[in-house]
Amino acid sequence: MQLTASVSLTKFELPAWLQDCLRAGQTPTETIPEPAKTEANDLICRAFEFAYQLHEGQYRASGEPYIMHPVAVAGLLRDLGGGSAMIAAGFLHDVVEDTNVTAEELGALFGEEVQLLVEGVTKLSKFNFSSKTERQAENFRRMFLAMAQDIRVIVVKLADRLHNMRTLEHLPDAKRRQIALETREIFAPLANRLGIGRFKWELEDLTFKYLEPESYRQIQELVAEKRIDRETGLAQIVDSLKLRLSHAKVTCADISGRPKHLYGIYQKMKRQQKDYNEIYDVAAVRLIVSANDECYRALAVVHDMFRPIPGRFKDYIGLPKPNRYQSLHTVVIGNTGRPLEIQIRTLEMHHIAEYGIAAHWKYKEVGNSSNVHLTTTDEKFTWLRQLLDWQSDLKDAQEYLENIKDDLFDGDVYVFTPQGDVVSLSRGATPVDFAYRIHTEIGNHCAGVRVNERMTTLGTPLKNGDIVEIITQKNSRPSLDWLNFVVTPGARNRIRQWYKRSNREENVARGREMLERELGKNGFEALLKSVPMQATAERCNYHSVEDLLAALGYGEVTLNLTLNRLRDAVKAQQPLAKLSDSLSASSQELPLLPIGAKLLPLPPSSKAPIIGVEGLLHHIAGCCTPVPGEAIIGVVTRSSRGISIHRQGCPNVEPIPGDRLVPVSWNTTDQDHGRPQTYPVDIQIQVIDRVGVLKDILSRLTDNNINIRNAQVKTFPAQTAIIDLGIDIRNHDQLEQTFSQIRKLSDVLNLRRLSQIDA
Repeated sequence: MQLTASVSLTKFELPAWLQDCLRAGQTPTETIPEPAKTEANDLICRAFEFAYQLHEGQYRASGEPYIMHPVAVAGLLRDLGGGSAMIAAGFLHDVVEDTNVTAEELGALFGEEVQLLVEGVTKLSKFNFSSKTERQAENFRRMFLAMAQDIRVIVVKLADRLHNMRTLEHLPDAKRRQIALETREIFAPLANRLGIGRFKWELEDLTFKYLEPESYRQIQELVAEKRIDRETGLAQIVDSLKLRLSHAKVTCADISGRPKHLYGIYQKMKRQQKDYNEIYDVAAVRLIVSANDECYRALAVVHDMFRPIPGRFKDYIGLPKPNRYQSLHTVVIGNTGRPLEIQIRTLEMHHIAEYGIAAHWKYKEVGNSSNVHLTTTDEKFTWLRQLLDWQSDLKDAQEYLENIKDDLFDGDVYVFTPQGDVVSLSRGATPVDFAYRIHTEIGNHCAGVRVNERMTTLGTPLKNGDIVEIITQKNSRPSLDWLNFVVTPGARNRIRQWYKRSNREENVARGREMLERELGKNGFEALLKSVPMQATAERCNYHSVEDLLAALGYGEVTLNLTLNRLRDAVKAQQPLAKLSDSLSASSQELPLLPIGAKLLPLPPSSKAPIIGVEGLLHHIAGCCTPVPGEAIIGVVTRSSRGISIHRQGCPNVEPIPGDRLVPVSWNTTDQDHGRPQTYPVDIQIQVIDRVGVLKDILSRLTDNNINIRNAQVKTFPAQTAIIDLGIDIRNHDQLEQTFSQIRKLSDVLNLRRLSQIDA
C-alpha cells in the first residue's frame, strides 16, 4: 500500500513499527493471526493516513505537528498488545472532536468497532453545559457508560492521557495543574483499577512533578544521590538469591532490583511522617519464577536467607487484588541491616501486573479483535458495575465527581462472606458497607451482623480476614445514623436515596389518599394532571403537583387550604379572557392612585421593568414576590404605597374588586446593559442533616452568581434539617435553574418557595 502523504516521512520521524507497516505491509502486532494480517494492516494504514490528512496544518503547543500525538497514542496501544481496531482508534481518537468528521462517517470508513471506541473517548466539547464541573462530570458519565460496553475505551483514553502528561510542560501553568489534578484523582486510579502498572506509576510520577514540583525535585535528587550505593547492595542480594534458588532447584526466569517510583516514596514519607533517610524500603527485589508452587518455594528460600519482619507478608496469589494483581510480598532485613521488600510472582502474573486487563488480549487471546471485548459482565469488573449502579442516582455534577474519586481508590480491606467469597472494601468499612456491596436490598433490610460468628454493632470497622454474615429482617429499614459511619460511596448514596424515595413516596401516597377521599375516585387521575391542579400547587408555593401532595401528606399544608385553592383555580380557568376584558373596561373608571400618591421620575417606558405602571409609584408584593417571567397583575392599594405588583393567582388578589386591578406585564426588552436588576425570593429546603450540606447548597448558588441575603438552619430529630434562604433572583428561568441545581443534591428531601405576608 502506497502512502498517499509520503512527504510526511521527510517532515518528522515516524516510529519504526509504523514505517514498516506503511512501506512493507507488515503487521505491527503479533496478536493478529496470519489470515487477518493483510486486513488488519490495511485498517491501521488507512487510519493513519486519514488522521494525517485531517490534522495536517494543526500543531501542538510544543510546535510539533499534531499528528505526532495520535501516532504516540497508537504506539502505546500497540505496546499493550491492542489489536488493529484499538490502534486505529488511537490514530483517530481526536478526529471527531477536532475536525468536522462525524462518528457515523468514521463508522462507515473504518467499521462500527472503531467508531464505538472513538465515541467513547471523545469529549463533549461541542455541547453546552452550565459549568466546567458539569462538562467534566458529563464526560466521565459518558466514558464509564462506554467502558461498560467495551473496556478498551478506557485503555485508549489512558494512552491518550499518558502522552498528554508526557508533553505537559508546553502548556500554561494553570492548565498544567488542572490536567495533572484530574489525572491524579481519576486516571491514575483508573489505571490502577485496570491493573496497568506501567501506566499507573508513570501517571502518578508526572502528576507529582507538576502538582508538587519542589517535593518532586527533592525526592529525585535524594534518590539519585543514593543510587550507586543502592544498586551495589541490590546486586549483591540478587547474586546471593540466584545461587540459593539454584541449589533449591527453583527455576528463576528473572531476578532484578528496582527503585520504587518517586510518588510512592513521597506518599510513604507522608503516611509514616518520616524523612527520606528513615525510609529504608525505597527499592525492591523482584523474583519471577515459572509456576505458582515455585513462588512459595522461593519464599521459603528468601525467609531462610533473611529475617522476615512480622506482619509485613502479603499473599496476593491466594487473595488477588480486585485489579487481578497477584504476587507474594515480604519485607525482610537485608545484608545491610535495613528492610528490603521482595516480590515473588510468575511470568504470567508479572504480565498482568504490568499490563493489567490488557494482558487479557496481549498474552491469552488468539483470534481477531472481536474476541477481546470485555464488559461489565466479566467478574473482574464488579467495581465498574457498582459504579454504574449508583451513578444514575447522583444528578449533581460536583457530588458525582467527588463520589467517583472516592470509589476509584483501591480497597484496603478484604473480608469473606459465609460462603467463602472475597469482598474488597475501603479501609474503615463497616458491616453496612459490606451489606450494600453485596446487594442494595440486603443493605436496606439489614438488622444486625455476625463477624467471625459473634454479634457486633453495625458501625464496627471490619478487618482483613473477617467473615461477615448480615442478618436481615423484612421490616427493617435504613437509619440515617448509618451516614455517620459508612465510608463507601455506594452505601452512602443507597441510604440517602432510600430515605428520599421512601419518605417522599409515603408522603405522596398519603396526600393522594387524603385528596381522593374528599374529591372521589371519579376523574381523580385526570384532575391531578390538569392545569388547575398545577396552578393550585404553584399558588401553595410548590413546584409541582407531586410536591404539593408530599407536603399535604406530612402536614406542611392543610387539606382545607388545598381544596379551597383548587376550587378557585378551577373557577379562574374559565374567565381569563373575561378578566382581560373586564380589566380593559374597568381601567377607564379606576381612581388608580389614592390621595397622596406620588409620581416617580422613572426612566423611559422602554427601560422600565414593568409595563403599565410607568411614572406611577409601585412596589413588588411581599406575599408572592413575583419575578420576571411570571404572569403578574397590579393592585391599587389603599395606602400611600401606590400599586402593588402580584403574581396572577395570588390568594391576596382574589377578594379585590376589578376596579382596583391594573393590567401589567414585565418588560422583556433588554436595553439596560448595566447590572441586572434582582428580586427577593425566599426558599425552604428540607435536607438530610450532615456536615457540609449547607456549604454544598450555597456553593451551587454562588456558582450561578446568586446573592444570598440571609440563611437560617433548624435541625430536628432523625437527622433532618430545614434551611431557610433569602436569595436575589433575576428572572423565573434563573429561579427554575436554581431549583433544579439544588434538587440534584442527594441530601435534599424537599424544596419549596416561601411567601411572606404583605403588610
